[in-house]
Amino acid sequence: RNASDRYDFDSLRIGIQPITADFRGFLFQDSPVGIRLFGTRDNNRWQYNIGVFRRLEKDTNSGLNDISADLRDDDVFLVNLYRQDFPVLGFTSQLALVHNRNSETAESLIEANGFLSRPAAIGVQQNREYDVTYVGYNGDGHIGRWNLTASAYYVFGTETPSTFADLESDISAAFGALEVSRDFDWVRVRASFVYGSGDDDPYDNKSTGFDAIFENPLIAGADTSFWIRQAVPLVGGGRVTLSSQNGLLNSMRSSKSHGQSNFTNPGLLLVGAGIDMEVTPKIRASLNVNQLWFDDTAVLEAARNQGNIDRSIGQDLSLAITYRPLTSQNIILRLAGSALVAGDGYKQLYGSDTAYSVLANLILAY
Repeated sequence: RNASDRYDFDSLRIGIQPITADFRGFLFQDSPVGIRLFGTRDNNRWQYNIGVFRRLEKDTNSGLNDISADLRDDDVFLVNLYRQDFPVLGFTSQLALVHNRNSETAESLIEANGFLSRPAAIGVQQNREYDVTYVGYNGDGHIGRWNLTASAYYVFGTETPSTFADLESDISAAFGALEVSRDFDWVRVRASFVYGSGDDDPYDNKSTGFDAIFENPLIAGADTSFWIRQAVPLVGGGRVTLSSQNGLLNSMRSSKSHGQSNFTNPGLLLVGAGIDMEVTPKIRASLNVNQLWFDDTAVLEAARNQGNIDRSIGQDLSLAITYRPLTSQNIILRLAGSALVAGDGYKQLYGSDTAYSVLANLILAY
């Protein structure tokens, strides 16, 4: 409905729909089924979303929604409020309040490839339930000639049982991300920072490792970087991964698509730099260098029964070339190569010096 003579509106959408909790997909970016009320006020200066969603099971190999499967017992309640040109002109601020209620305790789930996804094959290996609330601030825009994206979340709640101890655990964890960039003609230079708190004692009744609901982060090279692109196996022949595909956090989940959030994890610290070059109107080149650390390795030492694991993950190096032959979004070809030069912690876990990844994507839009 129209809400003012300046084209402000209120709208209600019901069904399967895309939703993101913030600008860069740090917390929740998915296409669940739900009801969403959204709209604008004051000539579009204020924008809001109020939604209730139930997550769908995913196809194991494609990652797409599997509408033939039963709905998950995993609900997301979301409220976010945007304010344009605040605190300065050209910068948009957002407040987010997101509650995630997961009650998948009735039965286990074995995915299409025969791997156990719920519960995760780690720790006490029991069906878990949790109620958590995320409170966050996000900002995106520019201040003068400086481009800026910022994100901060605090999550609190309870889970039963925790990952490594058969008892109720209080959840309290934090996340922060910042990316600053500046354009010099056809070149953009970027600096990135990401922090997710880790758990220092997996056997107590406090879970302090930050985990998202369903992340798809766009920072530090996004899915062209090794750490975000690759799911890094940790235990059980890959039944539990250190980080997920198209995921940044060291969440130690069984599966990003089927698994549950895990708040007993080693956390993450990332400091990076990058450069984007518009070589021609058809060709863009991007180079990224990121240094990664674990926030705390106590959980890793418990999971692998291995002492004194170093915090250093290593250096993530990536180069991506994007080609648009029609100078439009109708045909996009992307080639990328990435490598992880292992730090001491990664070497202790995997015994390798350098890991590589090469990818090619072709997008056709009509």
